[in-house]
Parts: sequence; structure tokens; C-alpha cells
Amino acid sequence: MTEQQRNIHDQFVNDLETLVNIDSASENLEGVAAVAEFLKKELTDIGLEVEISREGEMGVPCLKACTPSKNGRYDFTFIGHMDTVFPTGEAAKRPFSIENNRAMGPGTCDMKGGLLVAVNVLKMLKSQGNLDQIAICATFNGDEETGSENSKEWIEKTAESCDRVFVFEPCRPGYRQVLHRKGGGRVKIIAHGVSSHAGADPEKGANALVELASHIPAIHKLNDGESGITAQCTVIRSGDKTNIIPDQAELDVDVRVATMDEMKIVEEFFKNLPKNNYVKGTSITITGGVDRPPMEYTDVTVDLWNTFAAEGKKIGIESAYISTGGCSDGNWTAAKGIPTIDGMGTVGANSHRQDEYIELDSIVPMITMIANTCSKVVLG
Repeated sequence: MTEQQRNIHDQFVNDLETLVNIDSASENLEGVAAVAEFLKKELTDIGLEVEISREGEMGVPCLKACTPSKNGRYDFTFIGHMDTVFPTGEAAKRPFSIENNRAMGPGTCDMKGGLLVAVNVLKMLKSQGNLDQIAICATFNGDEETGSENSKEWIEKTAESCDRVFVFEPCRPGYRQVLHRKGGGRVKIIAHGVSSHAGADPEKGANALVELASHIPAIHKLNDGESGITAQCTVIRSGDKTNIIPDQAELDVDVRVATMDEMKIVEEFFKNLPKNNYVKGTSITITGGVDRPPMEYTDVTVDLWNTFAAEGKKIGIESAYISTGGCSDGNWTAAKGIPTIDGMGTVGANSHRQDEYIELDSIVPMITMIANTCSKVVLG
């Protein structure tokens, strides 16, 4: 490692410790805002124009930092999120630490390490003298872990003016990026019936729970193994007393799809579900659905990744790309037809777990590969 690389590595680790030790659960808006303020200073020092806004009904902190555009367009948008899944107080319980050349702590992998990769790519481009020629806009939201409900429109609006997207979720072990993610959402099925005494007047009732349960086999059959569709019945609620026939029952279904065509199949299935009735006097209603489209890739996306992989080979890194069932904010941008590569953060694993980590040896390579890819794509 050169002296310059060592300086990048050491400063990165110092900044990572600062960020990880800030509790920034999605519901902790002030904690998310503190992360945004730290990043604002870093990005302002690089020379970007930085704005922190409060988005949606919740007033979620979101940060936008841009170089000058090219007639209103950007070569790249860098996407990341500042919130974590861990509750306030988690950082005090298990603060940032280093074990066996791995950085540990809440949000280290998902995705405070990724935020700092994005910042350091901009720093490297500036030190190379290339940042003035490459138009980049960084957008970091504060509610990705809860579905980006407040920031979705903000992300999509920014992405509409960009040509390519890098998402700084963690890079998978072995330097594997994500080019495809399933889309998904939650379907809620509510069965309505008539309550009555289970022993004295059962004939006067219409059992909502039985009606609801009768639909479960058909829902489960969506998991046929031949497609990317999964429909998992996960939570059921009904009744509160053993001797009363329930007049209402609710079921939550976690739904995932691999393609837009599969998304249409699932939507049509649940649209038609209420037409089937099993218990006289009952009915069902459906809410929700696939609210995050799948992240699909095109030949243009693969070409972009090939450029990235070639830059990796120059420094001795072999990369690969994968598909995953989880969702990210890259789903929104890919659905708009924008070439999107995810998993551009530090190499790490075990997101949302207490043994979450990043590999410290991946810091400098990931920053270098991404910075060189940006230069190669735009400057040749």
C-alpha cells in the first residue's frame, strides 16, 4: 500500500468510526440528520453544492450533493442511505471496533461504509483532476430501511436527470456486485364474516378465519419453483375469544418477483382472489401489493459493469455480478430504465445482524475501481 493509499485508508476508518457511533435508526430523525451534517461538511470541502432537505410527511433528512451538471444532466448518480435498522442506543452497546481486519458495529456494512466509499470516490476524482469534467450527483436518503416511502419521489426525480446509477449498498464477499434484485411488497388480505356464539348459535355465524385460511393453499402455489415469484404467508390475526366465531381475519403475505412480467402475474392473481368464496356469508378485501418493482439489467448495464470489472483487473481484483432477493433504492432507478449497478460499497456481510462487518482491505480497491470507472466511461 502506498503512502497515499494508507492515508485514504486511515482517514476512512476514522470517519467510519464517527458515523457508526451515531445512532441513526430510521425513526431517529435527529440521528439521521447528524449523519447528514457530517457528510455535508465532507462533500462541501470537496467542492460540491450540498443541500439537506426534509422529505415526506415524516420530514426525513435527505442529502443531495452535486457537481455542476451538463445542461441539467449528470453522468452518474450515487445513491446511499443514512439510516440503519438498529434501535437508538445500539451504538453505545456495541460501538465501532476492529477485529481481525474487519470493522464491526451497527450500520458498518449497511451502509455507512458505502456512504464513505461514495465520498472518497469524489475525493479521488478531484485529486486526479477529473472531477471538473464528470458530472456527479450524490443522493443519500434517511428512510431506506423502512421502504423509502418518504424519499421515493425525491430519489426518482433526481435520477431522471442522470445517465447511470451506482448504489453503495455493501459489495458481497469476493467483490460481487448486484445487477438484479427482486421487486417486492406486502399484500394484506382481510376476510369479513359474521360473529356468533361458537357453541350456542354456530349456524348464525360466518367464520372469517375459515374463509381466509381457505385461500392460503392457492397463495402458496405461487411458489412453484419455476419462476422468481415467492408469496409467503407470514402473519395471521383473528379473534380474541375461543367461544366466538370470528367476524374478521387478516393475513400478511410477503411477495417477491424477479421480473416486471411476474409482477403483472402477481397483481392479476390478487385482483381475482376475492372472486373465490368458500364460506357463505363471508368476503375478502385486498390491499397492498408489489410496491417496489424488480431491478432488472440490460446489455447497457452489463457493458457498464464490464468496464468496472476491467478496472478491477488492473489492480488485481476479480469481480462478479449476482442477483439477490432483497430490495434497494436501485429498484426505483432501474425500473425507469437507467443502467444501475448495486453493491458498490465496501465488501462486507451480515447486514441487519450484530455480527455485521466490512473487510478493511476492500476500502482502497473499491474506491479506486469506481473512480477509475467513472473516468473511463466519461473521459475515455
